[in-house]
Amino acid sequence: MKQVKVDLDAGFRPRRRAAAMVGAVLAVALSGAPARSQSAIDPDADAILHAMTEQLKALKEFSAEYDTDHEVVTTDGQKLQYSASGTIALSRAAGFLVTRHGPYADTEVRFDGKVISLYGESLNVYAEVESPGPSIDEAVHEFRISTGLDAVGADLLAADPYPVLTEGVVAGSLVGTAFVGGVESDHLAFRNETVDWQLWVSKGDRPLPVKYLITTKWVTGAPQYTLRLRNWSTGPVDTKGFSFTPPADAKKLDAVYSDAIGDLVLETQE
Repeated sequence: MKQVKVDLDAGFRPRRRAAAMVGAVLAVALSGAPARSQSAIDPDADAILHAMTEQLKALKEFSAEYDTDHEVVTTDGQKLQYSASGTIALSRAAGFLVTRHGPYADTEVRFDGKVISLYGESLNVYAEVESPGPSIDEAVHEFRISTGLDAVGADLLAADPYPVLTEGVVAGSLVGTAFVGGVESDHLAFRNETVDWQLWVSKGDRPLPVKYLITTKWVTGAPQYTLRLRNWSTGPVDTKGFSFTPPADAKKLDAVYSDAIGDLVLETQE
């Protein structure tokens, strides 16, 4: 059996919130998280987070561009940072298309309400996963279970992001004001048992996330994952790109799973 290693995370990276294991699936990640106390989050921070999540909930369709930085700690303690960029287009009624341009491959993840398709353009390989239901949340859940990857960026795309983001939070505060990509933003900081995470939310009448940073405390060296979002558009998106038709010469893969650093390993029978 031949293994083809393709980084197909398309901006999704392991969050590992509730289990000290590589590639924790959603069911495990949710099972051990402690409940959030009523006083865990400072009222000012809570109000900003609520406003942002309500804004996201209200968006039926949107698109954005993103950049990611993902740190990996080597066995001798050196930190390496891997960077990638891509786009997101989402319709809550129809599905999504996420593209990623990274150091290993240019990749696409699509969902058309029925099937999650993963395509590695440079290697011309693809995989397909049936979703148990038509919603974005169900598709992301299945993606996590099928690949062993938690989808960090998908926390912001959930139908109701607030309970997803605050699950297990033991402290939350408003740090102050910052500028991200020239956008004036509120800087929030949160903690739970296994990770610290920070969120920068644009000020004004349309509060949207512009930066999301996660520090994994249980891993030696405390590696960080950073997601930056820019050029938000809240208008209609082209839903035709949500369906995938493989090129005639593309190779369909037999299995998709995650390795120790969160990359996807794709298997063929060759």
